[in-house]
Parts: sequence; structure tokens; C-alpha cells
Amino acid sequence: MIIRPSMTIRRSPLAGDAFTPGRIARGRAPARARHLIAFALLVVIGGIAHAEHPTLSPAKTAAANLVDIRSLVPDIAEDIKYAGSDNFVGAPVDGYLAPKCLLLRPVAEALARVEHELRAQHLRLKIWDCYRPARAVANFVRWAHDLDDQRTKPKHYPRLDKSQLLGDYIAPVSGHSRGATVDLTLERCVAGDKLCEPLEMGTDFDYFGTRANTDTPGLTPRQRENRALLLGAMERGGFRNYPMEWWHYTFTPEPTPHTIYDVPVQ
Repeated sequence: MIIRPSMTIRRSPLAGDAFTPGRIARGRAPARARHLIAFALLVVIGGIAHAEHPTLSPAKTAAANLVDIRSLVPDIAEDIKYAGSDNFVGAPVDGYLAPKCLLLRPVAEALARVEHELRAQHLRLKIWDCYRPARAVANFVRWAHDLDDQRTKPKHYPRLDKSQLLGDYIAPVSGHSRGATVDLTLERCVAGDKLCEPLEMGTDFDYFGTRANTDTPGLTPRQRENRALLLGAMERGGFRNYPMEWWHYTFTPEPTPHTIYDVPVQ
């Protein structure tokens, strides 16, 4: 979903649409139908940011050509945040039935090449999120509308009112749902590459605020150096950074730039 915005734009690729799917087509419609109806209404009424006429694919995981990155790099470091409760929602997110990183095959292969290049420098990637089902988008929006739930404010949006998040930071559609975007950081390894620790980047993952901007002022020299190290490695691998979030990278050209998926991560 990434079209490089100007540095004044704050909208985030975190997925969210303007509707609450639970209120749409409840009746006897199965969950799959509700997701399709909600997405269709989003396209017709709300429009889609960053993609022209996207299509919600009916494909299952195999048909969508989504592969587990660990089929290519079995020991890659992962902490898939939305499969657990350590995230800005504070609970497992819809569609994440397993803590896995799924990507379209060309993207997974490119990411594996980045990982292998970094290992020669005693560095490794640590992955937080990859493909994101469209149903997770709706989950984010439901959370954003619940202004009474402030549990994650100290960690994820300490300087913002929650009412500011929807629209400015949680966008209508996530590029992650197209299977070509990853959220990650870098680790440095010692002791024969057996002990790896994340590099200091200046914010945690999913920090809502300008300090998460890749080139934000106020970073220490080491934090700036670490972000540049990640940026360089990912760009050499064919990934483009979203400048509002230092951890967010999209493979270019995207294999399916106008198609999003809603198969669960499992």
C-alpha cells in the first residue's frame, strides 16, 4: 500500500477501515461473507488509500503463494506481536492463529537474502509482522473506536489522545495485507552468533508519534546509526522504507500491488 508520502503526512500503514464489520450483515451471513461485505462497502463508500481499485482475493494460503519465511531461513528471529498480547491492541489480533511470518514467495526469498547478507556481519533480522489478514484491519479499527480502552497508551501512544489514532495513524487499508511488507528490527550477535540482542532504535515497535519517523530529529548518534544500518541492508535487498515508521519495509515492485488477502495466519 506504500506510496511514499511527504514527511508531513502522519497516516500509518497499520490496517484499519472506517467500519465496524460486526455491525454489517450480521444475520445468518458466515464470517467470510461479512469480511467480503465490509471490504466492498469500504471500497464504495470510503475509498482505498494508497491503492487503486484493490481486490480482496478469495484465495487460500497455498493458492495465494504465501510462504512461511522459516521454510527458507529456519532459525530467523521472530516475535510476531499480533499473535499475542504484547501489541497496541493489548490482545491477540483477529486472523493471527499462529506466530508465523508469511510472505509472497518472491518477497520471502528477497528477505532471506537480506538475512544471509547480515549474518556475515554478525547481525540478524528480528521480525515483528509480515502478511496481515484483512480481518486484522477491522480488529484495529474496533480497538481505535473504543476510547475507554487505554491499557496500551503508556507504551504505544503516550503523547497522543486515542481519538487521534484513527485516520492519522491507523489507515483504511494495510499494505501488509498484500503480502509484501514486513515490520522488523536488527540484532547484533556475539559468542559465535549464539547470543543476539536487538539494536537500540529509539522507539519500540508500533510507537504512535513522530519519534518513530525514520529520519526524526532527537535521536542519539548510535540510534541514528542503527536505523541507517537497517535501512541500508533492506534497500540493498529491494525493500523500500515507509518514512513514518523506521521498522516498516515494502518489497518493490510488489508482486500483487492491487490484491489484498484475508486468509488467516496459521
